[in-house]
Amino acid sequence: MGSARAAARTPVILVVGDSLSAEYGLPRGSGWVALLERRLAQQRIAAKVVNASISGDTTAGGRSRLPALLAQHQPTHVILELGGNDALRGLPLKQTEANLNEMARAAKAAGAQVVVAGMQVPPNYGRKYSDDFFALFSNVAKAQGAALVPFLLKGVADVPQAESLFQADRIHPRETAHPTMLDNVWPVLRPLLKPAG
Repeated sequence: MGSARAAARTPVILVVGDSLSAEYGLPRGSGWVALLERRLAQQRIAAKVVNASISGDTTAGGRSRLPALLAQHQPTHVILELGGNDALRGLPLKQTEANLNEMARAAKAAGAQVVVAGMQVPPNYGRKYSDDFFALFSNVAKAQGAALVPFLLKGVADVPQAESLFQADRIHPRETAHPTMLDNVWPVLRPLLKPAG
């Protein structure tokens, strides 16, 4: 009964992220979340996008904010784009994974489908840390039955002359990189928006 009611509702896509989704250093309306809204409109997919991303946020911050966001927006889909700041602060990976697991669980319990956006850190963190960090996103997706964007910055951070796609801090992508980020999310999110049946 609940799922039939959800299918009849206009989808509400809640993005809980950090500066990569919060348009840090960009003109308003040019980040990948704003581009997602535009693409949904162009493809005549009735869906509302709520961007609850905050620059500098960690998985612990997202976990503490999520219950109120779920109650307020009642999303049908939740995109979790957090973890990069945990790595920049050298926080324990087990803690990051536990926070993302709990966020995915809470979103599912609220009736939402979950998309986990994967991230990588530069190799100067040490090979083991980098590998373990990259793996934790797929671990969470598997454990929670969530969809996975393997690497949000694919085609941005892993290409020759990647620095030309980043702002001066070499952490935040320029406006020109955000269409590529949306193209990484879209093929994972789009099938979840199909009408039931």
